[in-house]
Amino acid sequence: MIFTYDDYAATAEFIRSHLEFTPRIGIILGSGLGPLADNIDNPTIIPYHDIPNWPQSTVWGHSGRLVIGTLEDQPVLVMQGRVHFYEGYSMQQVTFPVRVMQLLGIEVLILTNAAGGINTSFSAGDLMLIEDHINLLGHMGQNALMGPNDERLGERFPIFTYAYDPDLRRQVIALAEHENIPLQRGIYLCLSGPAFETPAEIRMFRAWGADAVGMSTAPEATVAVHGGMRVIGVSTITNIAIDHQAVRREVSHEEVLKIGAKAVPRLMKLLRGVVREL
Repeated sequence: MIFTYDDYAATAEFIRSHLEFTPRIGIILGSGLGPLADNIDNPTIIPYHDIPNWPQSTVWGHSGRLVIGTLEDQPVLVMQGRVHFYEGYSMQQVTFPVRVMQLLGIEVLILTNAAGGINTSFSAGDLMLIEDHINLLGHMGQNALMGPNDERLGERFPIFTYAYDPDLRRQVIALAEHENIPLQRGIYLCLSGPAFETPAEIRMFRAWGADAVGMSTAPEATVAVHGGMRVIGVSTITNIAIDHQAVRREVSHEEVLKIGAKAVPRLMKLLRGVVREL
């Protein structure tokens, strides 16, 4: 499915008609992290199914609504749940909300996700600041920028040397140290899902330099950077990826949600600090 500038603009205008202010900061919440939206003050809540063209989340753990209000006295727009490529959506549908945020005037996009830990020093429940990503899905023919390019949204060949804003990353690191919030740093690898990875794949990804693996975030970051937004990414390490068939344990979506929920207080403290500094 191909959207036009007018499609994005119409949806942005629909959302704008429900607001009394312009949000500056966008936040996308990953699996199990929906409760973070409960911290928004004076919220305006819009279910996804009420928003024209907006993709509907079909995955348990993604509530499917916009929560727009203030956090640390900053105007924010929070997506309580996202959609994924594996749900059967096109890349344009997956990233449609980010384009709408761009036209709403969002300047900074904070991306969160639940991810599997590849780095052997990580533990379930860790928070990882994304320093860069490997968009394997994008380089296998499913890049969110493929298709006609509208120069009003961004240039044809954007540069992604600094996909995750270096200045904002330094602020997050300093904040985590000041607030005594343990924070890992690393490279996020994006796959299509929905199957979890084989042990052989995990060993290969580790050799590539990936520290965590998931099924989202890179497409949204790609479109946000293309649209001129500054991006921050934080992964909650909800499970340690299995790298050998002799390991006698399993990973499940339920486990991902459970560990994600336990990390919410630390992630909320971190995000509050980030938003406050912005």
